[in-house]
Amino acid sequence: MNKIKVSYAPSVRRLPSYLLIAKQALESADEYLSGTFIATELGLEPIQVRKDLSITGISGKPKRGYPVKPLVEAIEAYLNWDRRVDAVVVGAGHLGSALMGFPGFRQHGLHIVAAFDADAKKAGGSIYDMPVYAMADIPARLPTLGVLTAVLTVPSSSAQEVADVLIANGIKALWNFTNVKLKVPEDVVVQNEDLSSGYAMLSIKCRMRRERLS
Repeated sequence: MNKIKVSYAPSVRRLPSYLLIAKQALESADEYLSGTFIATELGLEPIQVRKDLSITGISGKPKRGYPVKPLVEAIEAYLNWDRRVDAVVVGAGHLGSALMGFPGFRQHGLHIVAAFDADAKKAGGSIYDMPVYAMADIPARLPTLGVLTAVLTVPSSSAQEVADVLIANGIKALWNFTNVKLKVPEDVVVQNEDLSSGYAMLSIKCRMRRERLS
């Protein structure tokens, strides 16, 4: 399976924050943006910012910084956010429905075009004006939608089974919100999002803060 180099992963996770600052500078008609300014805004070291941005191929000018418009374009191109990607949500429960309604995805080129769910009451309806189909309709509907990406928000007990069906019907990228480590072919990419791990980190930070202040 293709993977981002481990050393690049933290840098990639910081790039969206850099992009946000760069877009704000673009809206303010700033011509250049310094790495030091970005670092100060995010509580990082300037050398870390320069190292992170170097993976996009852009370079700054001494004493001036990065040209803002090319910086935005370089980050978006590196993240593949400069092209449209259509996707389906599989599992239109609370989490799946919330993701379908998140406007930020479209700003980064991700367009959710439909959903599939095991609940027969939801099939034939819509969520945020996007059609919801029965899970059993994946083989018939998925090829007609022309998507290669699926957001997986089904119960963990059925995650692997559903993933197998999606892959058998053309899905090549899975954004996995279940806690199951999926087994997929070499030509399929998976990004796992473990919400419990994120909450664990928040809990630890709260505990450390409490202990520091006590």
